[in-house]
This record gives sequence, structure tokens and C-alpha cells, in this order.
Amino acid sequence: MKATKVAVISDDKTMRGSIEDYFCDKAEVEIVLSTEDGYEALQRLEMLDVDVVVTQVLMQNINGLDLMEHFLGRPTCPKFIIVSDLKSEVFMYKCLSSGASGYMLKPLNLKQLENKISDIANRRNDEHPIKPVKPVSARNLDERLSTIFVSIGIPPHIKGYQFLRDGVKCVVDDPSIINSITRGLYPNIAQKYDTTASKVERAIRHAIEVAWNRGKIENINNLFGVKIYSANEKPTNGEFIALLADKMLLEGA
Repeated sequence: MKATKVAVISDDKTMRGSIEDYFCDKAEVEIVLSTEDGYEALQRLEMLDVDVVVTQVLMQNINGLDLMEHFLGRPTCPKFIIVSDLKSEVFMYKCLSSGASGYMLKPLNLKQLENKISDIANRRNDEHPIKPVKPVSARNLDERLSTIFVSIGIPPHIKGYQFLRDGVKCVVDDPSIINSITRGLYPNIAQKYDTTASKVERAIRHAIEVAWNRGKIENINNLFGVKIYSANEKPTNGEFIALLADKMLLEGA
């Protein structure tokens, strides 16, 4: 039986080492490349015969999604498994709909990785684990968010209303920005409204607190379909934005 040739690309040396050790005595998988450098991986993958690439999103020189995009569409394109710390369904669906064959959270469960590599290696090229995400129209997104904010008690006259709406829209457009909310998302919104990132953060926090203080927790839980919050539990700004963005993307707004 031919071994599945795997490349591991990550700046997490512990993770790379664990994968190498796990598969070293397994005849079904051969690790043919292990590197922390995305640019080196790009060059080496051009020359190597690789079946599956296990890659992190953020790496030196080039990120995992750019690396995947470089090879997509080629007849000999390897299958990609994206590894991330980000637990957002938005980002997972973004990766899968962009061409990834698998998405796994850190820390990796190596047995699950083994099973996923086996499944992906045996999958026909025309099989894909998920249908592409339906594009979210800007108009429908605005209308849907406005309806949601009214139902959960966030009034349109407070600054946090608009900042929160823009934050959700930013994450729908670029899910990875939720990983850098203080250095990326808040400054982007602040620049648009000629204010500061700290004021954006405080205004969004205030909008969430207004919703909770109005006691519409039941509406909030109904919105997400499960009881995830109580009157004494408030999500962080990032958690609430990610939850709303997940819902918008998965529903197609």
C-alpha cells in the first residue's frame, strides 16, 4: 500500500515535533516536509510529490491560506488541512469554502489527524466536505443586523450600535480579523469614524451591557438557538461579534 505523503508547515515546533514523532513508525503516512517557513514550503512543494499539507494560518513570510490559494486549481494540487487556534465557525467555513479539505483546532488530537489524513487521501478529487458559503449581501446584512439589534434591545441612537454592526460586517468579510480585535478590528472601525480604538471598544461594550440591562436575555438565547447566556453572564466584545458573524455567514443573511 502506497504511503500518503504529508507536508507539515507550522512555526509551532512542538506541534511539528509531535506530528513527526506520531507518524514516524506508521507505514501509511510519510512526512516528506516539515518546516516553519511558509516561503520555503512554497518552493519545496513545487518540487515535491505531496498528497496532504497540514498547515497553520499564520507563519513566517506567507500565511497558510495564501499557500493553499497558490496551488488550488492545479491538476496535482495537494489537499490542505488548516490548523488554527480560532474556534469561530465563520473562520472554519471560510477556510473550507475556500478550498481546504479539513479544519482542525489546536492543540491537535493526533489520532483525529491520522483519521482525517486517511479520509482526505482516499476522497475523490470531486468530493468536498462542505458547499461554498453563500455570499452575504451588504444590504441584507444591514437589514438583518438592524432587526437583531432591535430584538435584543440595542437602540440605534447609541454609538456602539453602529460600531458593533461594522464589527460584525468586518468579521464576515475577513474572519481572521477576530484574532486581532484590538490591533485590527477596533482601529479599522475607529479610522472610519475618526475616533480612537479605545472609544470603539468602550462603545461596543456599552451596547452589549445595554442589551443585558434591558433583560432581553431570552431573545438573545432564542437568536442563537440555545441557552448560552444568563442575566449574570455577558460575552466579551469579541465573543459577541464572532457569534453574530457566525450566524450571518451560516444563514447567508
